[in-house]
Amino acid sequence: MKPRPPAMRAKRRYILARILPYGVAVDQRQAYFSVIEAATSLLGDAAVGLAQPAVVFCEGGYIVVRCRRGTEKDIATALATITTIADERAALRTVATSGTIHALRRRMRPIRPLSEAGEAQVGETYFTVYRYPRQKVDLVEKGIKHQKSLFFTEADLEER
Repeated sequence: MKPRPPAMRAKRRYILARILPYGVAVDQRQAYFSVIEAATSLLGDAAVGLAQPAVVFCEGGYIVVRCRRGTEKDIATALATITTIADERAALRTVATSGTIHALRRRMRPIRPLSEAGEAQVGETYFTVYRYPRQKVDLVEKGIKHQKSLFFTEADLEER
């Protein structure tokens, strides 16, 4: 009788996603619950069981999600459907997919708003303005319970 070859370890893929808007504090555990909920509602229990998604870490405005190879497109699609993490309005936008965390860390760029943060009024609502490189501007509504985010470019602000 021939000896059995050792079991092969399942290959993994890692998905790097940016957390929007800038400055939202994300707990790794709460992010995991949001990822699982989004993936389950989109793909179903069986597909999520096969994909085995897990949040590896959350830092610097980024999140890294691990899954089995071949399921990374499905999990990336599920990440795009996330709208809240732990009762905070947040969105995840996929930046890259790789076989190693090291390769993704090289893709993580520090997200720093430009120094021109200020205030703006749209109608009766007051917003905090965050300006980013490449002419991106985020407006976050000031409020106690709910935050509403608006995304503009420099050109949009100049029209007003």
